[in-house]
Amino acid sequence: MIKGVADSAFFRFRSCNRRKLRKYGNFLGVDEKNMSFHNKVKFPLWAYPETLKDVEVHYKNDNCKSQSEFIEKAIKFYIGYLDEEKSVNYISPMITETVKAQIKGTEQRLARLIFKVAVELGKLSHMTAAMNDVDDETLKSLHAMCVNEVRKINGIIDYENAVEYQKE
Repeated sequence: MIKGVADSAFFRFRSCNRRKLRKYGNFLGVDEKNMSFHNKVKFPLWAYPETLKDVEVHYKNDNCKSQSEFIEKAIKFYIGYLDEEKSVNYISPMITETVKAQIKGTEQRLARLIFKVAVELGKLSHMTAAMNDVDDETLKSLHAMCVNEVRKINGIIDYENAVEYQKE
């Protein structure tokens, strides 16, 4: 008689777990032969009533079958967030150093190009000065005109416009 009671209790336990498995097993990826949801641990959760109300309102919107599943997904999401934050703290300085190196390389290339332009401009200036006898007053006037023109055209010098200006 005791054996029958024990068998009956065991049967009720197995059938109850099968019902839970059918109900919750799909989202866990568990089949009846592999009841891994037994590995879950039940623990007390202290939360504010507003938080529990939010869980109750939102768990179905997140396609969760239970509030426990919703809370577990939220915990896993937060753990992923914390782990990612550690990665950002590691990766951020690497990205900063890479960007600084790129900027420094660009700065060096621009400096070399500006140097080459300055050399060519110096050659043109000396050739022009050798070919033309320009007095100091004309030179000051030319300097003021060029400063104003560069400000007006925002530093973009166009040779054709200069030729047209000289012909006027």
